[in-house]
Amino acid sequence: MNTDSSNGPAPGLSPDRGSRMILVMGVSGCGKTHVGSELATALDYRFVDADDYHPRANVDKMRAGQPLDDHDRAPWLARLNALLRHSAARNQPVVLACSALRERYRERLAHRLPTLTVVHLRGSPETIAERLAARNHRYMPASLLQSQFEALEPPTGAVIEVDITPDVSSIVQTLLAALRVP
Repeated sequence: MNTDSSNGPAPGLSPDRGSRMILVMGVSGCGKTHVGSELATALDYRFVDADDYHPRANVDKMRAGQPLDDHDRAPWLARLNALLRHSAARNQPVVLACSALRERYRERLAHRLPTLTVVHLRGSPETIAERLAARNHRYMPASLLQSQFEALEPPTGAVIEVDITPDVSSIVQTLLAALRVP
């Protein structure tokens, strides 16, 4: 579902909060962690930052300014999927902040889950570059932003797309409305 249109609720959204899993995705610097944590707080869901689950070799590679490849990402995505399935089995809703730039990565995250709601935080390369220049990420250098945009396969179908220009509170309110949460 694109929040800029009136397509109605996205298929797969469940009124059962206990089984809901939400993926907040986008390129580095789009606000996944900030928006995701605020959304999780508003929903009373667990927040998970995928960056915390990268193996050491991935972190070292990114610190060196080298983009990850599919081989690097495979165990990381499998670990995140296992975490989501474990939470779903226990009826513990989760908001996961994860780049998930390619469709196959999102499919891997959603594997064997009853539902996964995808939120795509989108912004211009200029806006995101400004944000990256103003922050100090523990290992993701601004030099990798171009590779992120090159890898990005914007999600299609049942997706909630949100522009990152407004403040985080406004973005969260937009998401709550799109998720049909009062």
